[in-house]
Amino acid sequence: MPVLCRDCENLFEAGRRCPSCQSPRVTQHEELTSLAIAHMDCDAFYAAIEKRDRPEIRDQPVIIGGGRRGVVSTACYIARMYGVHSAMPMFRALKLCPDAVVIKPRMQAYSEASKQIRAFMTELTPAIEPLSLDEAFLDLSGTERSHGAPPAVLLARLVNRMEREIGLTGSIGLSHNKFLAKLASDLNKPRGFSIIGKAETAAFLAKKPVGLIWGVGAVQQKRLARSGIRTFADLRRRGRERLESEFGAEGIRLWHLAQGEDDRRVKPSRPMRSMSSETTFHKDISDREVLNGYIWRLSEKVSARSKRKELAGRVVTLKLKRHDFKLVTRRRTLSEPTQAAEHIYTIANRLFEAETHPGPYRLIGVGLSDLVGFTEPVIPSGSLDPESAKSIRAEQAADSIRQRFGPDAIRKGRSLR
Repeated sequence: MPVLCRDCENLFEAGRRCPSCQSPRVTQHEELTSLAIAHMDCDAFYAAIEKRDRPEIRDQPVIIGGGRRGVVSTACYIARMYGVHSAMPMFRALKLCPDAVVIKPRMQAYSEASKQIRAFMTELTPAIEPLSLDEAFLDLSGTERSHGAPPAVLLARLVNRMEREIGLTGSIGLSHNKFLAKLASDLNKPRGFSIIGKAETAAFLAKKPVGLIWGVGAVQQKRLARSGIRTFADLRRRGRERLESEFGAEGIRLWHLAQGEDDRRVKPSRPMRSMSSETTFHKDISDREVLNGYIWRLSEKVSARSKRKELAGRVVTLKLKRHDFKLVTRRRTLSEPTQAAEHIYTIANRLFEAETHPGPYRLIGVGLSDLVGFTEPVIPSGSLDPESAKSIRAEQAADSIRQRFGPDAIRKGRSLR
């Protein structure tokens, strides 16, 4: 059985330690040298960068997120031992881990590290499908000839280089499709290297909970449980026809994944589908004039980003989180795509005005989706006043002034609310 030393990247035939460097960090598998679909996931990415840049907090629990009223973006593994996890309200995280070092996200630093890692990946294969700043699928089929080593060795080189040159670690999942590769990358974090081969797929999945399937959240799990489905084995026993009858197209998808089947290819480019900006308040707000000011500022941010990306969207979304944590989402589809702050604001504010709940609210967000490309400023032909040619040209003029003199060179009065 082939064995890979994850430290010196040596391939050998048998043993629990590498014969070259004596490292015990070895991975062995019958299909080690034949599998080519991988998922690389950085280990506690944001927190790892903060610990790298601030050695004095290396051995302390670290939480990345906003103030006490925000949510956890991510947490280091020490903090996770206390029960802290992503998307947890910050006040709850600090109750679990009161001694944690809380750091606001530094997106620029995270983006720079992501670019470095992506460059390392590109040297191995052009078939890279990023899922976020810190994870991506890779298809290494056919790369052995050009690199002189099978995909497993190339992946060990990737994470070793990340650790050596950037000071960050990652975990590898290697399999015969994307679904299983992503499952594998979570099996032995941090610094993991796990393999799910074709021969073992059915046995590996049998007792696993259906919650491991992407898109099967808490609500769907309860729905499946009411039908007696809790594991992959339960899905298989149900049969394709019955699953389709009960759950439609989703039932067919569940049946294929229950067999470990996933024919999705690694797509080198994934078009941006949406963009948004949101803020969590330090104190719940019910004053609608103050909230209106936030809607404008968030609309400006979304607009500025869409212009930088040369995109426009057909759907405007308003996101509200009430004081009791109930999340409300409202959206409206436009007749023509827009990237104008004035138009985004007008639609978002109308959605807000139609919301009958008096508040207070702890979070508000504005989004733009169903994106299409635009290389010229968008001037829709509709008659809606804020989207008139005059209004759009005024916004273009303001954009030009900001580009020349800075983002605060010209501001609307409503931004001061």
